[in-house]
Amino acid sequence: MKALTTHQLWYGRDEAPPKRTALHAGPITAFLEGADLRDVRLGGVEIVRRLHFALRDLNWDTIPAELTNFSFDVQAESFTIEFDARHRNRDLDFGWQGKLQGDQSGNISYAMNGEALREFRYCRIGFCVLHPPGECAGRPYHGRTPAGQITGELPTLVAPQRYEGGFYYPLFDAVSSLKVSQRSGVEVKFDFEGDLFEMEDQRNWTDGSFKTYCTPLSLGYPHTAKAGQTFHQRVSMSASGQPSISPTDAEVVSLSLGNPLGKQLPQLGLGIATHDCALSEADEELLGRLRLDHLRLDLHLSSEDVRTRLERAGQQCRALGCSLELALFFTDNVDQELSALESHLPISVPLSRVLVFHEIEQTTPQRLAQQVRSRLTPRLPGVAIGGGTNLDFAELNRRRVNPAGLDVVAYSITPQVHAGDEASLIEAIEAQRDTVITARSFCGQLPVVVSPVTFKPRFNPYAVDPESAALTQALPSAVDPRQMSLFAAVWTLGSIKQLAEAGADSVTYFETTGWRGIKETVRGCQNPELFLSAPGMIFPVYHVFADIAELKQAQLLECSSTNPLSVQALALRTAEGVHLLIANMTPTAQSCTVDGFSGERVAVRSLNSETAEQAMAKPLVFHASHSWMPLRDSRLTLVLAPYSVTRIEQKGEL
Repeated sequence: MKALTTHQLWYGRDEAPPKRTALHAGPITAFLEGADLRDVRLGGVEIVRRLHFALRDLNWDTIPAELTNFSFDVQAESFTIEFDARHRNRDLDFGWQGKLQGDQSGNISYAMNGEALREFRYCRIGFCVLHPPGECAGRPYHGRTPAGQITGELPTLVAPQRYEGGFYYPLFDAVSSLKVSQRSGVEVKFDFEGDLFEMEDQRNWTDGSFKTYCTPLSLGYPHTAKAGQTFHQRVSMSASGQPSISPTDAEVVSLSLGNPLGKQLPQLGLGIATHDCALSEADEELLGRLRLDHLRLDLHLSSEDVRTRLERAGQQCRALGCSLELALFFTDNVDQELSALESHLPISVPLSRVLVFHEIEQTTPQRLAQQVRSRLTPRLPGVAIGGGTNLDFAELNRRRVNPAGLDVVAYSITPQVHAGDEASLIEAIEAQRDTVITARSFCGQLPVVVSPVTFKPRFNPYAVDPESAALTQALPSAVDPRQMSLFAAVWTLGSIKQLAEAGADSVTYFETTGWRGIKETVRGCQNPELFLSAPGMIFPVYHVFADIAELKQAQLLECSSTNPLSVQALALRTAEGVHLLIANMTPTAQSCTVDGFSGERVAVRSLNSETAEQAMAKPLVFHASHSWMPLRDSRLTLVLAPYSVTRIEQKGEL
C-alpha cells in the first residue's frame, strides 16, 4: 500500500480543510468559509448555523461556485467582504457579485446581484439560512407575509413536508421578515429583499437545521432563467437579548458519563456489495470478526436474476454467520412476482426480516403489504414482514404507512441530500436521532429499522434529466472518496451513537466490500487515482464495527458532550467495566476530559492519521494494541487527534 498524506487519510483526497476567517460584528462572532457565513454566535451561543447562496439545477443538484476577486476589510468589530462567483456546468451559467457586511451594532447583511449568462432551467437560485434545531425546535416565531403577520412555534418532532396537488408546502407561508425566539433567550431577526422566503424542517433528510430559503416551493419548479435576466437578493439579520445558557465553544470539551439508558445496541448489518463479486477468503475472515447480525439484499423481482442473487446472498450470510435482511421491490405485477419468488423459498439461511417496497410508490402501499404477508407468511413462518420507504425519512414522514399491517417500519438515511462538506455532514448526525423519535410517534412500538445508511445517495429520486458528468467528478454518483477515510469512521461512530440512543432496533450501513463498503476488494477499485484504496485495504470505518462487535451485549450509558459538533462519545457498560468510543469530528486536535470513571487507569487506543496505515494494512495487530493512561479524581484528560476514534476501556464498577 502506497503511503497516504495526512489529508488523504482524513478525507480520501489530498485537500486541506477549508480556510476559515474569523469575523466580528460587534458582539456577534462568525466564520467565513468560502462564500458561506457559518457558526454565527452571540455570547458563544449559536444563533445561525449557516448563511449561504445555493444554485440548484433541474435535478436539485447543487452546482458549486468558482470564487474570485475577493476584497477583505476585516476590523476588530466590523467587516466588509466582496467577491465574484460563477456557477457553470453543461446546462447553466450564472454569475453574481456578493457583498457581506457586519457593523459594530451587530447587524449583518449579505447581498447578491446576479445574472443568467445563458438560458437554463433551475429549481433554486438564492440565499438559505440554516437555523440550529437545538436552539429553535419548539420555539416561537413571528413573520410578515404579503397577507399580514403570522405567528407559531417551530416543531419539536420532525415536521412532515406536505405535498399536495403537485406542490410542496412549507412550515408556514412565505415571509419578507422573520423573528425566532431561541431557547437561550436570544431573539434573532431576519429581513429578506428580492424574494419571499419559506421554511422547511431539514431534519426530514437528517440535515441538522431548519432552513429558511427561496425560491418558494409553493411556486412550483423547475423555473427558467432567461439569458440576461438579473437577480437581486439581500438577507439582513440581527440579534437581541442575552443568552441564558452556557456557550459551547470552550477550549476543553467535557464528556460526562451518566446513568444506564435501559437500551442495548441495535442489530447492525451491512449491505451486500453492488459490484456483485464474491467475498474472498480474506473478506470472509475479516468480516466474520464483526459478528454482523445481517446482510441486506435488494431484490428487484421484475429482474431475471432472482435465483442467482438469492443463492449468492445465502453463501455470503453462511460464510459470515449472519442472517439475511431481504428488501423486495415489486412492480404492479405482484401476483406473478410473488409466484416466482415462492419457487425459491424457503432459503437456506435465516431471515432477519422482509422489507416490502414498490418500485414506483414512495412508501409501501397497505394493499401490497397485506398481499405479500398473506402469500409469504406460510413459507416464512415467524419472519417479520415490514415496509416503509426505500427513500429518506422525509417520504415516510409525509406519506405515513399504516402500522397495523406491518411488523417493522423502515427508512433509509444519507447525509448528502443538500450539502456534502464535512461540517454539514457532522451537523447532520444529531438529526438522525430525531427521525427515530418522530417515527416512534406515529409507528407506536413497532421496531424501527434504518436501512440502509449510506454516505452518498444511492440514486436521485428527484432527477428529471440525465446526471451531469461534471457532477460525478469521474466517480459514480453513489461513491464518496471519503468512504476509505478517517472521516467516515468518526461520522459512522456518531451515527451509531445517535441511532442507538434514540432506540433504533436495527441499522444497516454501507456495503461489505468495494468503494461503497468498509474494506476494499482483493482486486482493488476501478479508479485508484480518485478513490485512494489499495487492493484488500481495510478502511478505518471497519474498526468502528470491530470495536462494537466486542460490545454487542453491553448496556448503553448516557454520555453528554459540551460541544457535540466537535466531540461525541458512545458509552457502554459490560460486566467487565465501562467502554467508550470517542470521535473527534474536527480537523484540529481537541483537548477533552471524561468524568465518571473509577479506578486508577484506563486502556486507550486511538485510530488517527499516525496509526491509520497500520490499521488499514494490519488490522488485527492494530486492534490488539493499547496503552495505559492514569485517572485523577475519577477524571481522564487526553488530547484527541484530528478525525480520530479513541477507544477507552475501564475495568471495574462505574
